[in-house]
Amino acid sequence: MSEPKQTPLARALCASFNESARVKQEFAAGHVQAMERAARILIDCFSQGGKVLLFGNGGSAADAQHIAAEWEGRFRRERPGMPAIALTANTSNLTAIGNDYGFEQVFARLVQAHGREGDVAIAISTSGNSPNVLAALDEARARGMHTLGLAGKDGGKLASRVDVALVVPSDRTDRIQEAHITALHALCDVVDDALHPETAS
Repeated sequence: MSEPKQTPLARALCASFNESARVKQEFAAGHVQAMERAARILIDCFSQGGKVLLFGNGGSAADAQHIAAEWEGRFRRERPGMPAIALTANTSNLTAIGNDYGFEQVFARLVQAHGREGDVAIAISTSGNSPNVLAALDEARARGMHTLGLAGKDGGKLASRVDVALVVPSDRTDRIQEAHITALHALCDVVDDALHPETAS
């Protein structure tokens, strides 16, 4: 019995899934060691009582809030909440700082307020060139924080400003964002395994 013919719409939908999977697999193959370094930095930070600050714009802001919620609440298992702050989440902060200091400083001022030596800054920018993300990274480095960066394309200016750069090999913003959230979920998973093995299912 022959397979039913796919319509053009069905072929387009399947192609989107296939391309997303291809980009993620290519990213994973080229970043195993970098992902491991990122995981160890996060494990050390949380185990020593530090916190994670996450930031980005647009879809990357949504990713920052998503991952902060995974750590503050729960990922896949019951365990104590872990200290993570999405610097994108408070509209009063963002609008006050943007109004008084300019949009380029919205995250840098919050890193200045909350960041301490040994904490981790996770910067998310599909282009790697967002000025407010780069300014916040500069502030984080000045404060002795560890820095992780997620970008796409060629990594932009972000890649040379972080301790660990995770650069998705794609020029498409949607594919970059899909790989970013997968990478961040993978980090959540291994951090939970390392810090709370007794609660593993």
